[in-house]
Amino acid sequence: MNSRLCEMFGIEVPIFAFSHCRDVVVEVSKAGGLGVLGMARMSAERVHEELAWIDAHIDGKPYGIDILNPASYQDFGDLKFNPEHLFPQAQRDFVKNLLDEAGIPPLPEAEAEQIMKAMVGEFTFTPAESARMIDIALEHPIKLIVNALGSPSRALVERAHAKGIKVAAMAGAEKHAQRHKEVGCDFVIAVGTEAGGHTGSTTSMVLWPRIVDTVAPLPVLGAGGVGRGRQMAAALALGCEGVWCGSVWLKTVESEVTPEIKAKMFEAGSEDAVLTRTVTGKPCRTLRSAFTDAWEQPGAPATLPAPLQALLWWGQGRTRVERVRARDFLTYPVGQIVGDMRAETSVRNVVHEMLLELLDSKERLDRLLA
Repeated sequence: MNSRLCEMFGIEVPIFAFSHCRDVVVEVSKAGGLGVLGMARMSAERVHEELAWIDAHIDGKPYGIDILNPASYQDFGDLKFNPEHLFPQAQRDFVKNLLDEAGIPPLPEAEAEQIMKAMVGEFTFTPAESARMIDIALEHPIKLIVNALGSPSRALVERAHAKGIKVAAMAGAEKHAQRHKEVGCDFVIAVGTEAGGHTGSTTSMVLWPRIVDTVAPLPVLGAGGVGRGRQMAAALALGCEGVWCGSVWLKTVESEVTPEIKAKMFEAGSEDAVLTRTVTGKPCRTLRSAFTDAWEQPGAPATLPAPLQALLWWGQGRTRVERVRARDFLTYPVGQIVGDMRAETSVRNVVHEMLLELLDSKERLDRLLA
């Protein structure tokens, strides 16, 4: 395809795939797109292992990394594993009572601290943790660094550029996109509210052309609600140079989600991908669950600022829920495209079907505009 982003990375099709699963990253890059590994759910120590595996299996194809480096967060210092000091009593009691009343067993007393440390140890959100991961990633042949929350620093952009690595950032509003351009990003990812994970409130249809105009001549990827070729065609028609997809890979055999969560997604409608602060402390679209619903009820305490709310969920809730696979409480970041996800398939099939539908869309437009 004649896309500037295809030229920038030497890829065949401008399909950028965000995934926490190294298998998805590899398969998308092998299929002609560009896989991007999300590193927010792994310790810095695990980063080298994951990237080394990708290096060994990707056949020299380009790939990138995605980091969470928010512009604002509440520092929790050395209190990370001390719930009594870290979380207010009201929020701790709320989570505990909610799970107790649902019959979800507490963690085994002898293993509780070890289990919580292992779970929370996978969680990274602070600038210091992101910096550690970047240092390790730069030892590998990555071609792209994406900042998922806020603008990357000029120092990071310059450091990456010195190694021939491109830098991008996600934007849910024009002011964010303009900031990314000013710090030297090579392109911008315009994320409509339909997206899974952290997102804003403006729809893709409105946001994409606004950001294209705001950062011109920088190329833009359209994100949020993209999982089919027709949506890719819409992004290209609205001025984007390609698409950024995340949720659609969750339905693949290669994805990291458990069978129980995957089954919930196949039954979900688009309205079950809810925008909530309950899992991270920032607006995050995730699969509706008894946990997300409970925080919306009258009398529920306020959610905590990031990253404390995420640590509360991961360390006090998710550890108990996932240990016994409590279905009603299982959740996972996913976009509104979940309403189209009905059966398991492969990464290569997703790419193939997107391109076939993109070509059908082009032929339809050619007929209409002839």
